Amino acid sequence: MAIMTGLSGNEMYCLHQKGFAPGELVIGNSVYSMGFVGSVGAGFKTMMGGEIEQVTQIVHEGRQTALERMVKEAEHHGGSGITGVSSELIWQSGNVEFLSIGSCIHHEGAKSEKLAFSTSADGQELYCQLDCGFMPLKFVFGNVAYSIGVGGGIVGGLRSLARGEVKEFSDVFNETRHRALWRITEEARTVGANAVLGIQTTILPLNGMQEMVMVGTASRHADLDPRHKETPITSDLTNEELWNVWHMGYQPIQLVLGVSVYSLGFVGSFTSAFKSLVRGEIHELSSLIYEARENAITRIRADAELVGADDVVGIKTYVYNLGSGLIEFMAIGTAVKKIDGTKTLTDFLPAQAVIKDKDTFYNAAEKTLGANLNENKR
Repeated sequence: MAIMTGLSGNEMYCLHQKGFAPGELVIGNSVYSMGFVGSVGAGFKTMMGGEIEQVTQIVHEGRQTALERMVKEAEHHGGSGITGVSSELIWQSGNVEFLSIGSCIHHEGAKSEKLAFSTSADGQELYCQLDCGFMPLKFVFGNVAYSIGVGGGIVGGLRSLARGEVKEFSDVFNETRHRALWRITEEARTVGANAVLGIQTTILPLNGMQEMVMVGTASRHADLDPRHKETPITSDLTNEELWNVWHMGYQPIQLVLGVSVYSLGFVGSFTSAFKSLVRGEIHELSSLIYEARENAITRIRADAELVGADDVVGIKTYVYNLGSGLIEFMAIGTAVKKIDGTKTLTDFLPAQAVIKDKDTFYNAAEKTLGANLNENKR
């Protein structure tokens, strides 16, 4: 029978170089209700702000159930691994569907196989990991559902009368983001991994709250320092970036992130609003944004120094308007250290490992259709 795979031609080429052949597309899903009791409990907890544990647990169970069903389907198809695993959250008529999709791969020439691994890396990314000497073990994730809370909003509102950092908000955001990182690391450690690679971080709206979820691949490298069995390395470098820094002799040590929430303040807001009536730079806003960004970067610099890193690479900064004159700045990157003996299996990546696949299907009518549906509802 013909194989139905989600792998692209570039992915198939790269995996072939490592002795793998494409297998079936596999899917797992689970539809959950948040439930009346859970919703009421969450409502009370949002008064305080921070993590809403019962919602975190429900979402974690839903994601895990979908993943387990996808794995069972892969085992049915006799795959040796699953690549390109995703963990999606889709709202369906007030309920939420958790959806996991991936593609089986097979060891070429093997007559019988047992499922050995699952990975968030697609075929191109998996090539890069394997060429660095990593063996994938399991797709892992860490999530946290949280709210700033009404109480936090009141305190923050009082503090926002003055210009500068609103520490109450900064603390909540820093704690929740680091909690997601701790959870994905702990899941990797429990399966015997000494690294979590290709971490992707997503923030999703969740019924008046937010969920931060980190997904990646728990992997093992035989030559890593033994201490990483207890504290796996974490990296949000793309797998192509991982190959490049590894080839140069650098090892990722830890994903580092820092958050800073700032307020322009009542006086500053009034002044900048007045100045915006005329042409020219608004110095109050310029200095505030600069200061907040520097504060977030200072936080990740401190984290990097704690783990003895040489550099922090791939730093990305994000700015979010929280309303009421509050702005969140987040900086995230990977702390790396040069270690003798670190090298890739080959000297060059094939072009197929870095070519980005292009979409070949476009639905230009989608927005128009959505607009027409909305018109019909009025």
